[in-house]
Amino acid sequence: MRTDLFDFELPDERIALYPAEPRDSARMLVVQAAGLQHRSVSDLASFLKPGDALVLNNTRVIPAALQGVRVRGDLKAGVDFTLIKRVDTSRWRAFARPAKKLEPGDLVTFGDALSARVADKLDAGEVELAFEVAGAALDAAIQTAGHMPLPPYIELKRGIGPNDAASYQTIYAAKDGAVAAPTAGLHMTPRLFAQLDDAGVSRHFLTLHVGAGTFLPVKVDDTADHKMHSEWGEVGADTVAALNAVKARGGRIVAVGTTSLRLLESAVRDDGTLQPWSGETSIFITPGYRFKYVDVLMTNFHLPRSTLFMLVSAFAGLETMQAAYSEAIRQQYRFYSYGDACLLFPG
Repeated sequence: MRTDLFDFELPDERIALYPAEPRDSARMLVVQAAGLQHRSVSDLASFLKPGDALVLNNTRVIPAALQGVRVRGDLKAGVDFTLIKRVDTSRWRAFARPAKKLEPGDLVTFGDALSARVADKLDAGEVELAFEVAGAALDAAIQTAGHMPLPPYIELKRGIGPNDAASYQTIYAAKDGAVAAPTAGLHMTPRLFAQLDDAGVSRHFLTLHVGAGTFLPVKVDDTADHKMHSEWGEVGADTVAALNAVKARGGRIVAVGTTSLRLLESAVRDDGTLQPWSGETSIFITPGYRFKYVDVLMTNFHLPRSTLFMLVSAFAGLETMQAAYSEAIRQQYRFYSYGDACLLFPG
């Protein structure tokens, strides 16, 4: 499909720089065949039924943003890095800014306790860093030296604040590995979970370590030419058994976030049942895709020409989502990672 079908005008001021407080007070646009409703995330339980199942991504964002100093003889230069994917126990791929200051073999220091060599220089500002420690020692050093990897459009506009370490993490984050948050889950609160419990809606968890590739725009003219980034995920046997039982009883699978949806759709069999699954997924969902497992999707508002806007257009219909986003912009909804939510029912 033509990429320009997924373009729209998004005023810069509609991109949220801070989250709603409390989290579940964010607005929520409900998109159904009958039309649009303007509600709040705190109303989520009223749109679900007893026996439905909420599926959430329990990945934990690591402090993957590192400020480094390139050392080349007596010459030094500051370079910022965002880790994007672990290669092995001591190596990470990273976005470097500015990458032009780096060459293979360069030493980069991150304070007194962490250093790396540039093992390779790749395309589009990517490098491979070979750290001088490995395994758990490297993980601990990154925790000390790094900071929360806010999306570039937030960090470049207002920097990183003291609350971001908590705000850019879901309350149920459990498994380290993401370098970007599963942002629909940022709206969840203990109060909202209690309301869903009272409504008879169960909760289940899977893990997809969100990569920084989620921020990359689609630069090709045709979606068929886009190379989707891959991310590691896992759906455990207990979650599989519980969700298949929900389906068998007639309950609906409600994916919280596009990451949960992408992993479920990667793990489903052709017969519509889920299977235990672990590995890399690069599933790219565009209109025409037949959803096999997910019945309802809660997600944030996404950027023009993004793979995520293509995904929601596949789920609810391109014309429906074009109209919904136009209405959201008119009604001054807040977009993207710290923004408002929408609750989508299939087109």
